[in-house]
Amino acid sequence: MSAITRDEVAHLARLSRLALSDDELDHFATQLDDIIGAVARVAEVAAEDVPPSSHALPLTNVFRADEVRPSLTPEQALSGAPAVEDDRFRVPRILGEEA
Repeated sequence: MSAITRDEVAHLARLSRLALSDDELDHFATQLDDIIGAVARVAEVAAEDVPPSSHALPLTNVFRADEVRPSLTPEQALSGAPAVEDDRFRVPRILGEEA
């Protein structure tokens, strides 16, 4: 028996305000059933003696030490900008916010 029915998919589609055809409802019901089955199989495999992990292999982040280094001056950084204002890049307003 299917874990998720066509009617449940139709209900989810209505809640999501999606218009799905009959073929799409059948197709998505099958897909969601496959997904639920795959998650159930993973849950069966998970054992209590296996610690949770985010990766199969242990990872170690390698960070370099912070150190002060020479960099661009504001004039150099802004030299290629199409528009500059008060030592900053000037970009067009996109949200209509007050200045």
